[in-house]
Amino acid sequence: MQTESHHTFDGLGLAPKLIEILDKLKFKHPTPIQHKAITPALEGKDLIGIAQTGTGKTLSFALPIIQRLSIMDKGRALVLVPTRELAIQVNETFLKIAPLYGTLRATVLIGGASMGLQIQALRKHPRILIATPGRLIDHLEQHTLTLGDVAILVLDEADRMLDMGFEPQVRRILRSVPKERQTLFYSATMPKPILDMAAQHMKLPVCVEIAKSGATPERVAQELYIVSRERKKELLKKLLAQYHGSVLIFCRTKLDAKRIAWQLKEAGVNAAQIHSDRTLAQRREALEGFKKAKYRVLVATDIAARGIDVTGIEVVVNYDLPEEAENYVHRIGRTGRAGHEGRAISFATPDQGEDVRRIERLMRKPLPILSHPEVPAELFYENRVQPKPGFKSSRVRSFGSLRRR
Repeated sequence: MQTESHHTFDGLGLAPKLIEILDKLKFKHPTPIQHKAITPALEGKDLIGIAQTGTGKTLSFALPIIQRLSIMDKGRALVLVPTRELAIQVNETFLKIAPLYGTLRATVLIGGASMGLQIQALRKHPRILIATPGRLIDHLEQHTLTLGDVAILVLDEADRMLDMGFEPQVRRILRSVPKERQTLFYSATMPKPILDMAAQHMKLPVCVEIAKSGATPERVAQELYIVSRERKKELLKKLLAQYHGSVLIFCRTKLDAKRIAWQLKEAGVNAAQIHSDRTLAQRREALEGFKKAKYRVLVATDIAARGIDVTGIEVVVNYDLPEEAENYVHRIGRTGRAGHEGRAISFATPDQGEDVRRIERLMRKPLPILSHPEVPAELFYENRVQPKPGFKSSRVRSFGSLRRR
């Protein structure tokens, strides 16, 4: 959630020209992460930024990068992100500001896009590189790019990169950039591997924590339904009839994403899908169509848990609980953004009691369990207390109160 602030950008050390650009773009008040991170980043300090999704992290490093590079004779910035979608989103932020500020150009290096076109762009010596780890390694191995002039390194969604198995690539990239540089780590959670990496590669970093690791957006109402696998489709149909806005559905596998999207289309619902089997062009079309309401429903795997910046998503549905509890936080952060109300609805099968417990421990609060009057309620295997009936309006006891006594 991008929280409104009474602060302004005036006292953060930004150049007057940047303030003027922000005024034209109608950015009047910095979010908490922007208010706390911009000044130390402008001063060239290393920084660890911990904040939940949707808090305006991108602008908190884009502004310092643009200002610092504009007064450097040489050197460039590298922004490393876990997914293609997030790379495109980060580039959109730079495109709003950098061209208005001067000759700074950004180039996006992601898989699924033309390697030849990327090489042509690199020959123009862009000062800002936005890349996913795999494609960046491809360029390093083909000697179409060197990182010896990187003065500012940003790892955005660092924990997600490690979750996706990119740790070897990230460590190689860290070895390829100069030791004398500014390093900014941004993440919604800060597990031990990230802290260890920060200790090895950062110099006396300033730590900015806006929300405790694992915190969920305040404006997101959360609900949990215990439902058999066989009745998930039926419950989803009932929920889609109840809510009429845009809906983002998460499932674990790309096969499930394909199946659910196909079933929704068969039922007359405008649905699109995003997962690793879709081309970059298909993923862009799905996301843009979702933003413009061409598609009411977007079905995604965790590849879209971060990097989808769509304001006004009414409901996030966890059709499958995520394999990692941290991904629950990232998924539901897609709703309740920019001051809007949101709702996150999760389906858990009777054998997933421990998965729910892990999510509750991470959030430090219980998930309220509800049941739909037209779909038989199930119980976790260790529970023997039936959830109270009632859709939406009937709040029932938390998972914690249903555990075996």
